This record gives sequence, structure tokens and C-alpha cells, in this order.
Amino acid sequence: MADMDTALKEIMEIDGCIGVALVDHTSGMALGTLGGGKELDLTVAAAGNTDVVRAKLRAMEMLNLSEKIEDILITLDTQYHMIRPLTSRSGKGLFLYVALRRDRANLAMSRHQLRRIENDLDV
Repeated sequence: MADMDTALKEIMEIDGCIGVALVDHTSGMALGTLGGGKELDLTVAAAGNTDVVRAKLRAMEMLNLSEKIEDILITLDTQYHMIRPLTSRSGKGLFLYVALRRDRANLAMSRHQLRRIENDLDV
């Protein structure tokens, strides 16, 4: 089992990764961040993407969908933004937010690596 800091470092090793945050979607607070910088303010991104997660969960509830969200993908001109709610009991209410450079990232491989890291994460 990997702790939060180790998991964030592993995510930053994904090809094209700009930054990553572990976020509490009830408060919008980032519990941990790595990367970002001038390109991306991860604290602002964490708070803003909390609204995305909340909206999707509300929509699923209104539609009576009992499935779980694997990930939410937002594609921009030059970036991919992936939101992955944690599914473990200890990770309930948390999500990983990852920003990737489109010109360097392999989306399928990035999703695979993120799923593996999430499975090993102990929060």
C-alpha cells in the first residue's frame, strides 16, 4: 500500500503529467498536491473540480443510476484533465485530479496507470 505522497509522486511520473491533487469533494480542499506551478494552480483546480464531481453525482442520483464513476475526463485544446473518485472505504469522499499535456500523454495508458496507483493508495 502506498501513502499519499508516494502515490502523488507516482502519478507525476505518468508521461505528460502537469500536476496532481488529492481532493476532498465535500469541502473542496486539496489534501495533497504535486506539480502545477505557473501552468496550473492546483488549489484553484481542486476547488473548481469539486463542483464538477458534485454535479455529476447529483445528475446520477436524479437518473437513479447506481453505477460508480470510474473517471471524468475533460479535454482541452492542449490538456487532458482527469478526475478519478476513490473507491476504497478509506478514500470515500476523495478524488484524484490529474492534468496532462495532450501532446505527451497517452490517454489510455494514463488511465490504466492511474487506476493501478489508486488501487495501491492507502489514505
